[in-house]
Parts: sequence; C-alpha cells; structure tokens
Amino acid sequence: MTEFFYFCDMNIYQLFVRLFGNKQTELRFYGSKAENGCGIFNDIDDRALNAIKDLGITHIWLTGILEHASESTGTHPDITKGRAGSPYAVTDYRAVDPDLGTMADFEQLVMRIHSHGMKVIIDFIPNHLARQNKGFDACNFYYCEGQAFVSPRKTVEPFYEEFPAKATGNNVFAPNPRLNDWYDTVKLNYDCHDTWEKMLSILKFWCAKQVDGFRVDMAEMVPVAFWQWAIAELRKDYQPLMIAEIYQPALYELFLEAGFDYLYDKVGLYNTLENILCHGHEAKEITQVWKDLHDLDLHMLRFMENHDEKRLASPHFVGDAFAALPAVALSALINTGPFMVYNGQESGEEANGEMGYSGDDGRTSIFDYCHMPQHQKWMNSGLFDGVSFDDAQKKLFGYYRNLLHFRTEHSAVSEGKFYDLMWCNPWYSNFDPQFVYAFLRYTEKERLLVVVNFNRSEARDVEVKIPHDALALMGRSKANEFDMNDFASEVHPVHLEASETKVVDLDSGEVVFHGIS
Repeated sequence: MTEFFYFCDMNIYQLFVRLFGNKQTELRFYGSKAENGCGIFNDIDDRALNAIKDLGITHIWLTGILEHASESTGTHPDITKGRAGSPYAVTDYRAVDPDLGTMADFEQLVMRIHSHGMKVIIDFIPNHLARQNKGFDACNFYYCEGQAFVSPRKTVEPFYEEFPAKATGNNVFAPNPRLNDWYDTVKLNYDCHDTWEKMLSILKFWCAKQVDGFRVDMAEMVPVAFWQWAIAELRKDYQPLMIAEIYQPALYELFLEAGFDYLYDKVGLYNTLENILCHGHEAKEITQVWKDLHDLDLHMLRFMENHDEKRLASPHFVGDAFAALPAVALSALINTGPFMVYNGQESGEEANGEMGYSGDDGRTSIFDYCHMPQHQKWMNSGLFDGVSFDDAQKKLFGYYRNLLHFRTEHSAVSEGKFYDLMWCNPWYSNFDPQFVYAFLRYTEKERLLVVVNFNRSEARDVEVKIPHDALALMGRSKANEFDMNDFASEVHPVHLEASETKVVDLDSGEVVFHGIS
C-alpha cells in the first residue's frame, strides 16, 4: 500500500484526420482516394469541435498530418505501405499531407481548436523518415556500404533503387529488410550533430504554428542525450507538452529527467488489463503496476485504444465494447495522468475486414483510404448529432461522455491521492480479487471508493474493507480511534453488475458514477 499526490485533468482525443472526416460509405478493396474518400482538415469544423468538446476532451492529437510516403505524394510503390501510406514514413517534416489540405487549412484548424478551449498535439517522428525525403543530407543516415537496397515488395518496374542501402527505421542494418520491418523508412543518425540541429528546428517550426505539444513516436530509439539537449533548448522559447511513446520501463526515469512530461503506459497497465480481459488473469495483478512504477505513476498516459492497438470491440480483442468498459474506466480513474480515447472508440468501432495493405487484424487501417462506419453514425454527414446510433451505441457513447467529464469534474480524480485496497480485501473475505479491483481516490474535500467488476457474465456482491490508515489519511478517523483488533473499521457493501464500475462517495454513501445515464 502507498499513496501518491499528483495533478492533471487531461482527456486526449486521438483524431486520425484521414479517417475522422471521411463520409464515404462504399469502399473498394485497395481503393484510391477518389474511390474510398479521405477526411480533410476542414471536416473538423465548429460542429465537430463542439461535439468533441462536449464529449469531455481537453486535448486533440491530430494524427497523420505530416507529408508522408503515399500515392498522393508520388512515393515509389516499392517503399510505400498501402495507397494512402504510413503517416510515420515522413517525406517532409515541414509540410502537411496534401490529402488533408494546405498549411493554411491546418493553421486555421489550430485556431478553431484553440477557440473551443482545447489544445493541439501532433506527432513528432525523430527516429526515422521515408526513404524518399526532403531536407536531409548524407550524414543524416546510416548505410550498408557497398550494398544495394532490396525492397521486400517489388511491385512496379522500374523497381526502386537505393545505393548504398540505408539502414531501415526499426534498426535493420542490412540492405534487405523483411515485409514486417519498417522497410518504407530509414533510420536517422544521431552521431551526426546536424541531425540534432535539424530536428530541433523542426520542433520549433511547429511550435511557431501554435502547436501545444508533441506525441513523440518511438522516443526510446533516439539517444537520451538528444532529448536532454533538445527539450532544454526548445523550452527557452516554447513550453510544449512532451509525450513519449516508450516501451522500456528501465528508461522511464531517464526520459522524464530529460524533460518529457508523460510516457506511454503500454507495457504496464494496458498489457495487464489485456491479460485480465482476454487471458483469465486476476484483477489483483493491477496492484503490481503501480508498485513497479513507484512515484512515476503520475507521469503515465493511460489508454485502451490507439492506432497501433486492436479495437476493443473487434473479435480480435475483447469483441464487445461494453465488456471492455471496466478496463476503460479503471484506466481513466486510477491516477491523475492523462487519459486518451482513439477516434471511433466511443462509437464502438470494430475495424472489421481488410482494406488493402492492412489485413483483417482488428485495427482500423492507417495505410489505406478507408473509413470508420460506426463513427460515421455519430458524424452523420458532419452534423455530429449521433442520430444514426442504435440504442446500444447511444448507451456506449453516453458512458464515455460521463466518464470523461467525471474525471475532470471531480477533484478526487483530477488532483487527488490514490490508495490501493486490494491488500486488505483477500479472496477469503466477501470479496473477489479474481474479478474485482478496488481503490480510493481522495482529497481533503472529496473521498471516493472505486470498485470494478471485470466479470463479463456474473454480478458480484462484495464487501469492501477500508483499513484504519486509509481512513486516517482521508480524514475520516484519528489514530486514537483505531481498534487494533480489527484492521478495518469501515466495510462497504457494493453490488456490481457484470462488467460494471461503481464510484461511491464515502461521505454521502451515494453512487456518483456507474457510467450509464
């Protein structure tokens, strides 16, 4: 058991621009932009932003905005993933992708988002860029001397030629990357100081466009020394939010010391919740997540969907958007760090079928011109009124809206402390640590008990014990009131339906959140 203090009220909405505004409903396999449609900056108009703000969002991560390898940018098909291309194979760091609009369109979108009281995050991709790229010199890359590049896809003659071959983005220092490598990208060389200067100038370029922060792609693949220097230099003139995509816990402290504000919590909480939802692991395993993080918990960005992960409603993952809600609610309520929703998650997007380059893998394709059919029911041709939702979708959307507002409107969640109750609620009591997880969130003014049932098919009646030291920390008892023969002086009976989360106000005894209006 332990307690932490931290503060945050950020709800991030990852908005993949190409997907978000696409209204085309009939798609062709491997279809072109003209055939399958494409969202643009101007689709994110005042009505869209009103709806996003009403959902409870504070920050919008505009994904896929940089010019990247694609059919539209004329990149050779041998080094392009799909016709729309990977947004992480950047061809020009100082340009927006032509599929989405002009730089003027982007600047106006930033102004609109700010006018609605929200902030703008974009991707910064420092480790790799497209094989065909602009603005970089020979010293900025690693090479396979004396060897020609061999693409795993030879699609159109004449085949793409590169000599000597550059190292591939995911650290493949060989001329012949495989199909599952990042063969469409080349790795940047940070032994060359010119690379440092170029990347800092790119960050400053986008800060000057009034961007508020960066989600840094694969930050751990770039030397920590660069981040120490670059973030310090950047913050002499600007104060951007810096979020690192990182999967090595051993590096967490180094990257925070280098100046990052938040880090991905993929290998900790996300993976633990995936194991509970899909592989029969016990809910009590969540305790180990915050124990492993020690005092870094406040710096973790929590999510249950993003463009890299499977959709919750997909049969490749949970297969039921409602059965996934315990994990969503716990991620949102367990600490004060930012919580993120991926566009379409709130509408129950399932990502069914193949679109082209992307297979049927439970993910909405980021490589193909495609759409999000469940999201389109909310969008409703740009009205964003959700009139096409069925009853289940209305319930799901309402849950996300209630959850996002709850975490920013309740001080115990947005700025409060955390206390794990699992140690004093063992399996032999009227509790069920196989499926139930319980914790406290509290400030001097508000004390909340959060109880989560991960069981998909069965309700649970549990008695949650709160120990003396937790009561004292919350100001509900004093040390001289402790009964040393009974470690728990409060026991709260809670009824939980299958896949339900309840939040109880300990002062009033009322259930203040269970998600469904």
